Order: sequence, then structure tokens, then C-alpha cells
Amino acid sequence: MALVLALVLALALALDRALPPDLSRFRAVGTEVLDREGRLLSVLPAPGGVWRLRTDVRDVPPELLALLLAAEDRRFRQHPGVDPLALGRAALQWLRAGRVVSGGSTLTMQAARLLEPRPRTLRSKAIEILRALQLEARFSKDEILGLWLTLAPMGGNLEGVRAGALAWFGRPAAGLGPAEAALLVAIPRRPEALRPDRHPEAAAAARATLLRRHAPALAGPGPDEAGPVPRARLAMPRLAPHLARELAQDPVTRVQGPGSGDHAPAADAAAARIVTTLDLPLQRAAEAIAAEALRGLPERATVALLVADLRAHAVRALVGGEFGSARRAGSLDLTRAVRSPGSALKPALYALGFEAGLAGPETLLADLPRRFGGYAPENFDRGFAGRVTVADALRQSLNLPAVALLDALGPIRFAAALKAAGAPPRLPPGADPALPLALGGLGTTLREMTALYAALGDHGRAAPLRLLPGPEAAARPVFAPSAADLAAAILVQPFPGGGPAGIAWKTGTSWGGRDAWAMGMDAGHVAGVWVGRPDGTPIPGATGARLALPLLARLFERLPPAPRAGLPARPAQAAAGAALDRLRLAFPPPGAVLAAAGEPVTLRAAGGRRPLTFLVDGSPLPAEPARREAAWTPPGPGFYRVTVLDAAGEAARAELRVR
Repeated sequence: MALVLALVLALALALDRALPPDLSRFRAVGTEVLDREGRLLSVLPAPGGVWRLRTDVRDVPPELLALLLAAEDRRFRQHPGVDPLALGRAALQWLRAGRVVSGGSTLTMQAARLLEPRPRTLRSKAIEILRALQLEARFSKDEILGLWLTLAPMGGNLEGVRAGALAWFGRPAAGLGPAEAALLVAIPRRPEALRPDRHPEAAAAARATLLRRHAPALAGPGPDEAGPVPRARLAMPRLAPHLARELAQDPVTRVQGPGSGDHAPAADAAAARIVTTLDLPLQRAAEAIAAEALRGLPERATVALLVADLRAHAVRALVGGEFGSARRAGSLDLTRAVRSPGSALKPALYALGFEAGLAGPETLLADLPRRFGGYAPENFDRGFAGRVTVADALRQSLNLPAVALLDALGPIRFAAALKAAGAPPRLPPGADPALPLALGGLGTTLREMTALYAALGDHGRAAPLRLLPGPEAAARPVFAPSAADLAAAILVQPFPGGGPAGIAWKTGTSWGGRDAWAMGMDAGHVAGVWVGRPDGTPIPGATGARLALPLLARLFERLPPAPRAGLPARPAQAAAGAALDRLRLAFPPPGAVLAAAGEPVTLRAAGGRRPLTFLVDGSPLPAEPARREAAWTPPGPGFYRVTVLDAAGEAARAELRVR
């Protein structure tokens, strides 16, 4: 007898291992995108378009669990997956009535049926019994409840209590009241016949029956006090939809929910709950600002917004456009679109000029007609301002002073600084950096421009903008702190139409009004706004000041109050001037690569005490003692060391390569 029993047990164990429960439906859940505090931003459906979100007992109120057990399986905590008393009662009722009166299924058997749906036959019931025993052998009672809570049909393409709570009540399952919990327990009994949006009277009656029969399980209203059932299905949360889709498509960001064991369903489920650095209230405010702006924009024009924490370099809000709008290319995330920044690039140029000692905020410049070879820049209004200070030239976005500064600095050095700051200039194939870079003659994105302004606002330190929590990337110095601070301080000015004080801002408009920009920063945040048409066609009369700047002001109005005390205190002008007077090579920058040997190159230095001496590989070059530059013609391809010495014995060096 013992041998027979052992053989039966061995056979049962072999069959259990060979034919385990199929958990694939439970694993196939939707993606949830959360903000930095774990609040739900957006939900994407599971494969097949089903709204199914992993749910466990911690996600629902105790009243719902109490009502579920009272209504469906009173002895759930005691039986091994099958309740002989319930099955016997169901069989007697069937024999007496000639039809199924009650199914006798335990919650474990229901979970087995939800995992592997089958026609309602005696054979299916037998399989459910066997599967229920397998589930009980593998999982705890709470984990089995999690299977039911995740897979219970809630009408249409809704499955699970969390999805039902969002669709029918617009709130997380944990916040459901007793009457709402009763409705979600009732719907799975006949999900299509009890859909509140299609059959509200039947749904209300089923809820009332549950409340009347199982009132002791709830500390809530009676069946006559529960109020009306919802008559319309609500949209699933869809904040930051472009970012949600981007992260959901990246397998690196998909994280599994916590399980209670190696074989727990939650440990096996690909429950994608992606935590981001976004802030839900700020994201909602940014989307509202963009939606209101869209109503006043020309046809096919759209808006992209980005807000980031200045110190942590973490994105707090991101609006990629009007999601889902075909006429505004709503499927495109326009924070990643490559566009021309116009004059919004000038603060970085001036910061580099301050660092190189080429100018200071009070340096006088001539804004007068001038040609640079075959290039003759003009201002936006086609006029010229005459002699202006550097600070005024930057604030007024004058073009010729910026081009003259870049001519003295060198386009290659400017391009290298932009790349180091996280905004690599995109140029036409085969093109080298040239003077039009001063006026935004390159391609960049809103994300990259925001990272660039974050570097200016963070005392010249650059780091990639983060979308996910985790260790911060090490910030690297790109601009001298005093130079970045001076450029940022110049930009602190009132908004033309009114708005918060203490904000440093700059606008930009690309050629033909194709792109309107406004970038800004305060003591705690950096923000960027882009307005334009996704296809790049011009918007007549569009400027950054007219279209983008008012939105930037509204963004800063919605930021937390603490960072709005203005930018950090700037260094004194004397201290900044001392930092700018140190000897350094303005050109070439370290690691520069020159195009070809045999062509003359102008070496430039900044700061230091004259006379200056230039050397290449230790050999001095002829130069006028009063000048800060010297001409050199590379004799051939190779690597060279350029050194400059001043009268005080200070030295600055740079390695370069000639191709």
C-alpha cells in the first residue's frame, strides 16, 4: 500500500513539474510610469490593448478584501484550494434545480480560470481543481489573491481591480470607498452584463445585493445609501505621454515589482513600474500651459516644454507636443527634434568670451556694419546700435558683436565647448564650425539647450539631464565659474509682460521664424520653451519674445516658491576680472584637430602680462610683443604642443593634431 501511495505521489509530482500553471497572462501587464514620489503619471496597456495592472493585497483597501472573501470564498484562508463543502452544495443545487445555481469555485479556482480561460464545462472544472491545488502548493494565500485582483474582468478591455478603479472612479484602488469596492467585486461575476457605462441599473442592483448580504464585512453605507454608479468610463492617466512611451520601449527602464519569494507571481511578472524624476503637479501644470497656448497658435504649430532641477540636472516636467494630434505631428517628441536655436545660443558664446579674457560685461563694442570675409551679418531689425556694452549687446541680442566675438574666439573652440556642455552642434555633412554658429547656425534640441543653460546656471558645471532616479553623473567644468556667473547675471531681467522676478532668460528665433525659443533659469530650476511647426515650415511673424517667452514666464510662476529668490549671488566684478586675467590659450583649445598642414593658423592668448612669447614644440615664433597672437604654419601632419609665456613667467599649453 505504501508503495502504491509513493508511486501515486511521484506521478503527481512529475505531472506537476511537467505541466505547471501558465502565468503568462499574469505576467503580461501594462506599464506604469511614476513620478519621483511614486505617484502615477501615465499608464500604457498590456499587449493586445488590455488595461491590466499588477495588483496585490497592499494595493486595495481592507474593506474590499473583506467583502471579496465574504461574497466569494468564506473559507479561503482554511481550504487547500478546493472547498469540498462548497462543491457538494453546488452539486446538490444542480441536481435539484437541473441547472447551475452556484459554481462552488473557490477564489483559487477562479484565479486558475482567469490564468487559463476555458469553456464552462465539467472537464474545465476538473482542470481548475487541479490547477488550484498547484497554485496553493506554489504561492501564499495573499499571492493567490494578487492573481485574482490582477486578472478579474472589469468590463470591456479592463482587467484587475486597479485598472477598474482608474477607469470607473478615476482614483487609485487604495482610495476606494466601501460602495465603490462593492461594485468592483460585483462586476467580475458578469463583466459585460454589469458594465456600469452600458448597464448602470444592473450594476447598481448587483452592488446593492452584495451590500445587503455582506454588510458586516463593510463599515460603509447600506445598499440604499451607496449613491449612483458611474455611467461613463474615464480615460487612463496619460501625463508625459511622449516620455512614457520612450521609457516603456527601453527594456533597461522596466523594473519588476517586489515579490515575496523566488516563485512568487510578483517576482515572475514583468510588472513595469518605471520611476522617473518628474514631478506630477509640475508636469500637470506644464501640460496645462501648453494646452492653453495651443489654442492661440497658428495652424500646425505646437509647443514643447522642459523644466529641470538646476543642481541635480534632473528633469521635472517634459511636454513633447500635442500627443495624438495628427495635424501637429503629435507622435513626435519635439524635445528631441533637431532645430536651429537662433540667438538663444549667445549666452554660452559670451561666457566663453569672458573666460578667454576677450571681453567683460562693461567692455564697449561697435555694433556697426562689418564684413568677415564674405560674411556680413545683420541684426534682426536690419539696423545697428553703434557703441554698446557687452552686457547690452547680449541682452539686446545684437548679431554683429556676437559674430565679432566668435571671430576672436574661434568657431572650433566654441563648438568644442558646446559639445562638452551636452549640446553638440549638428552641422551639414562635411561642414566645419564657422562664424554663423554665433547666430544659431547649427542644429540642437530642446533637451540639449536645457542642459547647456543648466551648465551656465550651475557655475559652469555640465552634466547630462536625468530622467530616471539614481546616482548623479559627475558634473564637469565647461565654463569658468566666474564667466558662467557673469553671463547668467547679465540675463537677469524683468519679463516684458510681467512675471516672477530674479529670472535669467534669453530668447531665440531661427531664420524665417521657423523656431521660437525662450530659455531661463533661477536659483533652483532651468526651463526651456520651443514653439514651431514640426515640419519646419516658417510661422510668419514668429519670434521667441512673442511666442515662447510668455510661456516661460508662466512656467516659472508655477515652480515651487523657494527657488524663486533669484540666481545665487554673483562674484564681485573685481574678483571676476582677476579670474579673467589669468594667462590662457584662446586658440587652439586642448585636443584641437586642424584640417590640413601647410595652411596658416593664428594662435591666440588671453590674460597674462605682456609681452607674450609663443612657442611650438619649444621653438619660439616671431610675434609683436604687444599683441596676444602669433601666426604659425604647420610644417606637416602630426602632433604639436603650443605654449605661451607671459612677462611674469606664467605658462599655458595645449596639444593639437594636424591632419
